[in-house]
Amino acid sequence: MIDPPNGDVERLPLLPPGLLSERQREVYDALTEGPRGERPPAFRLTDGAGRLQGPFNAMLYSPAVGMPLQELGAALRFRTAFTRREREIAILVVAAHWRSDFEWYAHEGIARRAGLTDGELAALRAGRAPLLADARERIVHEAARQLAAEHDLSDAVHAEAVATLGRTALVELVTLVGYYAALALQLRAFRVGVPDGEPAPEWGDDGGHPG
Repeated sequence: MIDPPNGDVERLPLLPPGLLSERQREVYDALTEGPRGERPPAFRLTDGAGRLQGPFNAMLYSPAVGMPLQELGAALRFRTAFTRREREIAILVVAAHWRSDFEWYAHEGIARRAGLTDGELAALRAGRAPLLADARERIVHEAARQLAAEHDLSDAVHAEAVATLGRTALVELVTLVGYYAALALQLRAFRVGVPDGEPAPEWGDDGGHPG
């Protein structure tokens, strides 16, 4: 495996807001003024100079791709059939599988606001199944884990997901896992780590790996 996956030198310079083209500015405004711009923020979407961080900076480099990509992300985060807990469980499964520092950093904060506990977060970060009392959360976790690790769903998990979540939600879940895997790949390829001053997650030896 190429090392380091989350290196110290980012390969895409952060773009200052004042130097953006008109189309880049449209993407920037959609990201910062849309639903992701909640106050107070759960994570640092921009740095002190207003430059987008994480996967969002990459979206500016190709507005033709970045705009529909951010629209898909907003739909998956804010307009699906899932509770906030269910959604963040699935996203953190992907982040842990890829050992994506920024993806975990951003969504750990969101997950805590959604009510995930320290124990649940520790299990997810280690690639283990947390102790979940809710049947929907359990199948969301297992389906997301299988999709991330095996790029497929077994007949048993598919049947349980349809029975528990419904087909609409399952389509949304498969799409969500694919979307956050794509962001994790971008973050890895462009060596995007956590923002300056933020601690990187501690990945255990038994954690996930991209594949």
